[in-house]
Amino acid sequence: MSERTSFTVFVQGPGRSAPIARRAARALGRCVSRLAWPLLLASGVLSTGAALAQQASPDENPLVVVIEKGTEGAVPIAVVPFGWAGNTRAPLDMADVIGADLRRSGRFAPIAERDLPGRPTTQQEVSLPAWRAIGANNLVIGRMTPASNGSVSVEFQLLDANGGRLSGQRWDVPASQLRWLAHHISDLIYEKLLGERGAFNTRIAYITERRTPETRIYTLLVADSDGFNPQVVLQRRTPIMSPTWSPDGRYLAYVSFEGGRSGVYVQELSSGARSRVSAFTGHNGAPAFSPDGSRLALSLSKDGNAEIYTLELSSKRLRRLTDNSAIDTEPTWSADGRYIAFNSDRGGRPQIYRIPANGGEVERLTFEGAYNARPQYSPDGRHLAFVRGDDGVFRIGVMDLGSGQSRILTDSFLDESPTFAPNGSMILYATSNRRSSALAAVSVDGNVQQTLVEQRVATREPAWSPFLGRK
Repeated sequence: MSERTSFTVFVQGPGRSAPIARRAARALGRCVSRLAWPLLLASGVLSTGAALAQQASPDENPLVVVIEKGTEGAVPIAVVPFGWAGNTRAPLDMADVIGADLRRSGRFAPIAERDLPGRPTTQQEVSLPAWRAIGANNLVIGRMTPASNGSVSVEFQLLDANGGRLSGQRWDVPASQLRWLAHHISDLIYEKLLGERGAFNTRIAYITERRTPETRIYTLLVADSDGFNPQVVLQRRTPIMSPTWSPDGRYLAYVSFEGGRSGVYVQELSSGARSRVSAFTGHNGAPAFSPDGSRLALSLSKDGNAEIYTLELSSKRLRRLTDNSAIDTEPTWSADGRYIAFNSDRGGRPQIYRIPANGGEVERLTFEGAYNARPQYSPDGRHLAFVRGDDGVFRIGVMDLGSGQSRILTDSFLDESPTFAPNGSMILYATSNRRSSALAAVSVDGNVQQTLVEQRVATREPAWSPFLGRK
């Protein structure tokens, strides 16, 4: 804008939660120090100091998207304000949400409202020459009508400025679901014009850390992909890290240091019900759901050093995949479920390896750079995102798994925790300097860059949801 097992540990000064945080940091440090300490030191997150618990108010602090770079040749498109047949103010500016979605994709250039030649709400009201004159390739129009039961009828049309209706639908939804519907319309437009599925109607999980005079407050949140509607999943005075989505988008797995010991939890988002699925002696970390949702890959140090395991969630059957004196952590599943990539220092420095998901020979994937960590497979299985560290600078890279070629996508001081959009077009990550941290996103080709800023807290460890159905 982050390790699944290491990059957000804080060593606190005096305060009610400080002893627990220190024990948590020591437990984690014994397990992953050789892999993570360079990044921890570079980020400044290994710090001392006092931090008074206060209730976080995420609903008042949506992430703000700042677009820093877009694709040259972005498609001009006119998103006309939707008509509203009600006597009061419309519950949502649908066109504003749709236009913002398309703009932040970097693939579209919505025309400014002041430059629109009219405000049509139906195809019959459209004079195509006027829209071609302002350079609009396509035109989005619509209207909203309130119903007596509190729902809203929404009609939408996507028009070609050279003539013709490309798409159009009508919905009746509660007013509370209008933002969801706006993202859904954005997805329809994106797919119709680009031939790729849109990822606007998705969500992101992330962790914030708020410092107070006596303690630190760690909060796991879930928000819409544009940063709106943040909701608290979990809040503690001890570290929370490594959120990861189940393939159906119903659950989050994460690591929490409750009671001073690390444990892996799985929590249902709709009900808030959660269970601790891993609480072995030593470190329990880096959960990653298998593509079918039946297993978690984990990094556990229950037998001494950190190794990669899989845990069958229904039977709780544990299977160890790696067995050596090195530190193995940060597992991630390939899209087809056949392989698990992970980070290991078995070659002397942190590099990325993979192993068959049911066990077998380990294969090294990265050879360039002194430090490669935090692997993440793309949803289509064609790419692997990672963190490259050189000379104390950590940046996001992506490898083409077919050719083995990799490229660095970002140019800031400390970037970590890459996570793919479910359509594979963008990579969300955490970025920090010595004063602040935020979330950012970059396209797989590096041509689109944006930052999601939450002004008052440190923000890190993002995880992008899979495609989601209707709420």
